[in-house]
Amino acid sequence: MCRNIKTLFNFDPPATEHEIMAASHQFVRKLSGFNVPSKANEEAYNRAIKEVALVARNLLDSLVTNAEPRNREVEIQRARSRAAKRFGTSDD
Repeated sequence: MCRNIKTLFNFDPPATEHEIMAASHQFVRKLSGFNVPSKANEEAYNRAIKEVALVARNLLDSLVTNAEPRNREVEIQRARSRAAKRFGTSDD
């Protein structure tokens, strides 16, 4: 799966429309193989992004959990820590 698509469920504050659109765009890019579609495919590509975003929003709004919402800042720090371990640090 595309590593650029981040988990959007169960965060405080909830996922924004911008985050959902960005994930949808990444998903459609991955499926289509296009970074930028040709003029002939642009309409279908953009429609797919909007449709995926709508389905994603419906999914996020429908999911339930008893777990406490995750803190975005804590998750960002965890991701940075994992990346530093995996790729080395650049704190020079």
